[in-house]
Amino acid sequence: MRLKDKVALVTGSSMGIGEAIARRYAKEGAIIAINYLKNPDKADKIVKDIVAAGGKAQAFKADVSKVAEVEKLTADVVKTFGRVDILVNNAGVFRTVPVMETTEAIWDEQLDLNLKGYFFAVRSLVPHWRQIGGGKVINISSIAGTGAFPNCPAYCAAKGGVVNLTKALAAELGKEKINVNSIAPGNVATPLNAHVRGPGNDEYIKMMKLFTPTGIDFMDPEDMTGAAVFLASDDARMVHGETIIVDAGWSVW
Repeated sequence: MRLKDKVALVTGSSMGIGEAIARRYAKEGAIIAINYLKNPDKADKIVKDIVAAGGKAQAFKADVSKVAEVEKLTADVVKTFGRVDILVNNAGVFRTVPVMETTEAIWDEQLDLNLKGYFFAVRSLVPHWRQIGGGKVINISSIAGTGAFPNCPAYCAAKGGVVNLTKALAAELGKEKINVNSIAPGNVATPLNAHVRGPGNDEYIKMMKLFTPTGIDFMDPEDMTGAAVFLASDDARMVHGETIIVDAGWSVW
């Protein structure tokens, strides 16, 4: 077990990539704080599964796009488990909206959750990590942050911001044994992108297969967990400010 007795807070972990990482961390021995906003039943089911397998977990409701709720969430997790060793900033929203249809509300929704919430989650835990001698941050970016796609300018801006925020935080916090890194997933089948994978999207799915040298259209959320375990482990203690792209080869072309 590579994360035995470490406490991990995974935001947005009631589904998708966050759920997969939380479950994998639990298998690696970590104590898990499941964060959710709208699906308490699913969060409770994940907690029950982890506990049934011999692990330890608890669900915490919070809207991590709001600074006050982020700060309360991290404080509650520290109070419950005594510490937080690993923060996975994963909660996000994805809207496919062309430039001229992107309203201020759509822009703010994606920047607030996908970028602002990440920063303030880290900021709220820095004093705690200074007390315990370090911590780990894994930010979930995207290939839309290392490259770009049409019809999602706010999402690309937010995820690109995550890549550079990761570097900026690493540059400032690395000397305090706080590792800040990110993962840039490629196309992963999650509830956030179900609208582009459903009926009537056959041509789009075919194009996704053609755009990867592996011929894979959408990966599974579990495909992200290996990189997430590595970055949370002692093996990555000298890795700072990096973005690991996990995209089935998409970005090599």
